Amino acid sequence: MDVTTTAALAAPLTGTMVRAVGDTVPVRVAVSRLRELGCEIERVGDASPGPGAAGRIDLVTGPAGPDPGCDITWSTPSVPLTGERDVQAACGLAHLHGRARGRDRFLSIDYASVCAGVLATQAVLAAKLTLERGGPALRGSLSVAGAALMAVAPYVAEATATRGTPAVESTGQVPPFRSSDGVLFEIETLDPEAWLLFWRTLGAPMEAIATGWAPFQRRFATAVCPLPGALFDTLAARPFALVRDIAGECAVGAVPLRSPGENTEEGPASPGRLRGLDATPGPSLPPWSQSGTGPLSGLRLVEATNRVQGPLAGSVLTLLGTDTVRVEPPGGDPMRGVPPLAGGISARFAAFNRGKDAVECDLRSTEGRRAAGELAARGHVLLYNWPPGRAERFGLGVDDLMAGAPGLVHVHAEGWAGAEPGPGAPATDFSVQAHGGIADLLADDDTGPAPSLVTLTDVLGALLAAEAALAGLLLRARTGVGVAGRTALVDAARLLRWAGRGRARSNGGGTPPVADPETVARTFPEAFTRRHGVSLPRAPWTFAPLDGPLDGKARR
Repeated sequence: MDVTTTAALAAPLTGTMVRAVGDTVPVRVAVSRLRELGCEIERVGDASPGPGAAGRIDLVTGPAGPDPGCDITWSTPSVPLTGERDVQAACGLAHLHGRARGRDRFLSIDYASVCAGVLATQAVLAAKLTLERGGPALRGSLSVAGAALMAVAPYVAEATATRGTPAVESTGQVPPFRSSDGVLFEIETLDPEAWLLFWRTLGAPMEAIATGWAPFQRRFATAVCPLPGALFDTLAARPFALVRDIAGECAVGAVPLRSPGENTEEGPASPGRLRGLDATPGPSLPPWSQSGTGPLSGLRLVEATNRVQGPLAGSVLTLLGTDTVRVEPPGGDPMRGVPPLAGGISARFAAFNRGKDAVECDLRSTEGRRAAGELAARGHVLLYNWPPGRAERFGLGVDDLMAGAPGLVHVHAEGWAGAEPGPGAPATDFSVQAHGGIADLLADDDTGPAPSLVTLTDVLGALLAAEAALAGLLLRARTGVGVAGRTALVDAARLLRWAGRGRARSNGGGTPPVADPETVARTFPEAFTRRHGVSLPRAPWTFAPLDGPLDGKARR
């Protein structure tokens, strides 16, 4: 098909057919997303294509085979695995999910399989983009275990950086909170001053307020959140409406847990909310080069992100081959100094940012904003996860850059996408799990509804942002115009709701040994690379041209 339509076209795989083999969660997720991106789907049977295989997605390019696409297995070469339960156990998800409660617990959603489905979608998009850039037909391969290892990578990095130190323990009550009228809810703030004001206004004991802040603000990194019982007692004595009003006055989010059925908001019209820009077509994307390091060889990513969702999305694209540069504030991203350190840099920061360059720009100044804009104009993708409206205030919005960079692909990775549960509610992983029905899906025989302290929507949200960048690049290659995309953590919650409850909680087939993060690094040596004594993640896929190897450069 000759795709010559204008900016209105937002389905980059229009006119493309894929053949899907297997009826597993990874294949179903990939099929759903590829269909929404414009693919025609041909299903071949319900069985997986062989022992250990989870499925296969083929780009149908003609009568002669083999076709480019992606093969999906359950395990890596190191460890034979046969399903989601095995993957959660061997890759550390069951350990980390259970850490807050002091015992191993399997996620009652097929989380690794859903992530693998998005990674398979990325592989197909990368293969198609390579063909559009004059490159060879690429065959990708990934495992569900590899998807799980991406989710636990920062925990593995920290564990290997602090080898020999005691494991994190949970000694205290664990959120969510319950009000006097029975409402289960999460609270969220990233500001210690707001934390103090909120609890003091409610009359909580000062000792409990002070003791609770450190575990609360570190729960993103530790997967535990032991809080003093006095904080729970304070909230249990008050109705939720009062707590919510006080929270709003103190710049703290109070977010009730909702069931999946209460999430009635409509999703976006297409993955990534892609839209072509009504601008003069930009120059063609550079041709694919064998001398590069993967399907996105020769493409430049400019990234202005922080915390988890944005940096991990940039890491995915870097592992696919982009030449990536981060825009950081004067003095560098503060996350670089968060302990434990390895080689002078935070181990967790390194897990998300290995292989990236960085420049410092003071975006509060005219000179800094100009420098960042010039850098973005020289790139092919601009990725940021600022709150809505900040890119425009910095002069880095779509309209600001269109004249100087008409072919730029803009990807905004955010939180609520306009679906906030209330004014000022911070769009963090645990708030989104609560509001998005994931906390309810995670309820099991031992515990009621509660968000996992593993950052589930942050990681899956990052994969969706990287998918949007790939889809935007493909749309750019096929239409010639720039593209704007927008993804959010609520999209990750929506996808997990769509997949529904899984089978990992079932004991059918026995209980496999559950690994902690340090054990994971030893169990899957091919999935990590060692830098300064720390285990950092390699790419979850490998790619090879159908006429020969890719010189081993598709996996770093």
